[in-house]
Amino acid sequence: MNIWEELSGKIEGEVQAEDYIRRIYATDASVYRELPKAVVFPKNNSDVQQIIKFANEQQLSLIPRAAGTSLAGQVVGDGLVLDISKHFHKIGELNKAEHSIWVQAGVVRDSLNQYLAPHQLLFGPETSTSNRCMIAGMVGNNSCGSRSLVYGSTRDHLLELKGFLSDGSPVHFKDLNKAEIEEKLRLDNLEGEIYRGVISLLKSEEDRKLILNNYPHPDIPRRNTGYALDLLCNSIAFGGDEPFNICKLIAGSEGTLALITDIKLNLVPTAPEHKGLVCLQFNSLHDCLLANTACLQFEPLACELIDHYILECTIDHPTFKKYASFVEGKPAAVLVVEFAEKSAEALMQKHEALCEHLKKKGLGYAYPMLTGNQMNEVWELRKAGLGLLSNIPGDAKPVAVIEDTAVRAIDLPQYIQDFNAILKQHDLYCVHYAHAATGELHLRPILNLKEKEGREKFRIIAEEIAKLVKQYNGSLSGEHGDGRLRAEFIEFMIGSDAYAKNISVKQLFDPKNLLNPGKIVHAPKMDEDLRYDEGMQVPEIETALNFESTGGFIRSAEMCNGSADCKKPAEAGGTMCPSFMATREERDSTRARANILREMIGRGGEVKFDQQEVKEVLKFCLSCKACKSECPSNVDMAKLKAETDYQIIKESGASLQQKQFGFFAKNYKRATKFPRLFNWMIQLSITKKLSGIHPKRSLPQLAKKEFFKGFKNMHEAENCDVFLYVDEFTRYLEPEIAFDCLRLLEKLGYKVYVPLLEESGRSLISKGFLKHAKEVCNKNLNSLSKLAKKPIIGIEPSAILSFRDEYLDLADASLVEFSKALADRTFLLDEFLSAEIESGRLKRGQFKSGQQSTVYIHGHCHQKTLSNVGFTQTSLNLIPEIKIEKIPSGCCGMAGSFGFQSQNYFLSQQIGELVLFPKIRKIPTKKNIVASGTSCRHQIKEGTGVRSYHLASYLLRFSP
Repeated sequence: MNIWEELSGKIEGEVQAEDYIRRIYATDASVYRELPKAVVFPKNNSDVQQIIKFANEQQLSLIPRAAGTSLAGQVVGDGLVLDISKHFHKIGELNKAEHSIWVQAGVVRDSLNQYLAPHQLLFGPETSTSNRCMIAGMVGNNSCGSRSLVYGSTRDHLLELKGFLSDGSPVHFKDLNKAEIEEKLRLDNLEGEIYRGVISLLKSEEDRKLILNNYPHPDIPRRNTGYALDLLCNSIAFGGDEPFNICKLIAGSEGTLALITDIKLNLVPTAPEHKGLVCLQFNSLHDCLLANTACLQFEPLACELIDHYILECTIDHPTFKKYASFVEGKPAAVLVVEFAEKSAEALMQKHEALCEHLKKKGLGYAYPMLTGNQMNEVWELRKAGLGLLSNIPGDAKPVAVIEDTAVRAIDLPQYIQDFNAILKQHDLYCVHYAHAATGELHLRPILNLKEKEGREKFRIIAEEIAKLVKQYNGSLSGEHGDGRLRAEFIEFMIGSDAYAKNISVKQLFDPKNLLNPGKIVHAPKMDEDLRYDEGMQVPEIETALNFESTGGFIRSAEMCNGSADCKKPAEAGGTMCPSFMATREERDSTRARANILREMIGRGGEVKFDQQEVKEVLKFCLSCKACKSECPSNVDMAKLKAETDYQIIKESGASLQQKQFGFFAKNYKRATKFPRLFNWMIQLSITKKLSGIHPKRSLPQLAKKEFFKGFKNMHEAENCDVFLYVDEFTRYLEPEIAFDCLRLLEKLGYKVYVPLLEESGRSLISKGFLKHAKEVCNKNLNSLSKLAKKPIIGIEPSAILSFRDEYLDLADASLVEFSKALADRTFLLDEFLSAEIESGRLKRGQFKSGQQSTVYIHGHCHQKTLSNVGFTQTSLNLIPEIKIEKIPSGCCGMAGSFGFQSQNYFLSQQIGELVLFPKIRKIPTKKNIVASGTSCRHQIKEGTGVRSYHLASYLLRFSP
């Protein structure tokens, strides 16, 4: 029995020590990489206690980890990773009168606030990672966020903590009065030693002055430099007014002092309902920062800076380019100022007063105020800044090194001038964004850490900016923590004597140095254990798909910076990443897949795709494409997976199951000669078993007559208005939908021509048969190039959208330009109808009344990524007197052939049960569900027993 089996026998949770798991956990969102020894997933508090005791026996260090979004390397190390994200997400007792709540360590910040919303309460601190960061991580980093001007930091709302000390003994930290302090001092255990030691460290006035005089300026609300001893100096333990609470030390301690399991938080009332964002636009960064100081007197909730580099990153991003529509001209910087007032009139008055004030000072040239959903879009743009910046192709990236400095807001304009002057000396520039109101900007120089020069500048810049921050009595870390990135400089920042007291704090809490060693004190050099080795060569791989835009296959995987947008829970909304939402396993996230592709294929040695580790992390990727749009870095895992499958097929051949599903169109075309026999055979248990199809699945029935049998075009291609592409799924499985679409368009006055094209190639792409997909792509492009240039409308999203997506990467060089032109005139039905409505050619009065019924929409994953489900809503609005509701579901879980396969069936059902199935079961009238994806409709039918309809079929009911 090895030690991991021994540990597994002592706890209810799981222990994973496989090599690929260790590689997945070797990085976080920082530039560091270090292989842990194993990963353990405790299931309850007892497990945590047993793990600590085991670590003491085996002399193992413990690295507590939540979402792993740390930017300073806090959760990177060579010990045993303790991941609380999978099981510790229960929300406990809410005390509405006291405005407090108990939560487990792994509760996600936004999920907590969704729970609190009906009570008009919220947990104030809000990081840019709020849809996946967890409360324990926020405690560890003392996180702040955009509205810290009003809500402060996590520490400010931390009431009590429960957990375990480094010897495994339970502990409960909270406010103590003098009598309770005396009681703690008499304890004959590690907790008693901690209280005695901490009070001894600050007992004399000279000790307290040492701390207060050397720590960052008290007017800087954001500061994480070392342990927060300064915040205990005015407690009742030393003759002050404030309660004595060790929670103040735990906040910002990065898991180095105790392991926390349960957290009691202070809550605040939700902001007044009338909110607005004033998006101030400037021709210079300096003017923007001067305006920031001026804005503070108007009592905003937040002042957030977005510079022109971030705005430029949005130009080609499929999602975020729409969010920047408020920008006028080409500003050097935008200051987003948020107000919340009790009335719309008060909000307008505040806006007008601010604008008048800034105009008098000659600051800014545009002052639009946004409300409603536009506010959310601006905040999403701001939150996406980190990922968008990492979307720069090539090896040089914006690096988190000096990105967390904080000074007084009044000092910010001059500080940034001095800061940029230092960068200019080293021929560097920086992206500026984030929390101007509280004196902190996230500043990232562009560095190539694969090269010697980039690594040297990494250190030089860190050292020189540390000196500058000290001149301003600022904090080297405002909210992202010291970790292993800045810990090396703490002694320089606060002096040797104050630093010695930090070492004493660590020694008191953790005498064996087991808890997250090397963070805050006794840190390794900041340029050791980087994610990439110096001189590291990226292997050049001959690929079937075109990866030129990202610099090749490996660099496409390297686009993932670890920000973990793919780890948000289902209640956060969106689609990415459906498998993680269901399992809550890091290995099932997009980040884990990118990590393994980078580690196993891109990290030295022979390039070999056919590795078990690679297959393991990709097996539950549904190729939903959500990461292509929802990941700010545009990590297109569906594309990477298709290429990987292709490379594995080249190395080792394809499985029978891959061939059956990949060559779906050819198989069904052959079967059209004997449809009844075929339909009988595919439902037999033996057929399913041989094909690897789960016995509970029913396969789609082959139509009695495929679409083109007996179909004849009524119009010539040259004389028609539009082309209708009848894809392989519609052609063989649901030809009636093609006829519905044809009749609908004809009834609306369009002359339609249906070209006889090849299959779309969707099944071939999804199973890695890219050579065959390329042939299909080229044939379709050649056929269409000979026809008139008409809009081409598609029925099945996954099929028609391949014309806009994969065809651009599959087409022969001679056809690329035509493929781009074709993409511009390729539409889903709802996109085409929406454009016609906007032009005025289609009107609501043409359709019959919907008689006050409610129509529910479930969007296809590819539709959400490459288009917008809003077009379906616009199209349905052609029907008078209906209500429309979008089901807030992500992926349905079927994802083409994924959900049919035996190994994926239960996960497929789990995904459906996250949002989609429960919502449909609650719908009172189940005849009005629109789902344009064939696999979506099949999944809904099998999961709920309810039939759903393609948009064309539904609209046809009410057509003229």
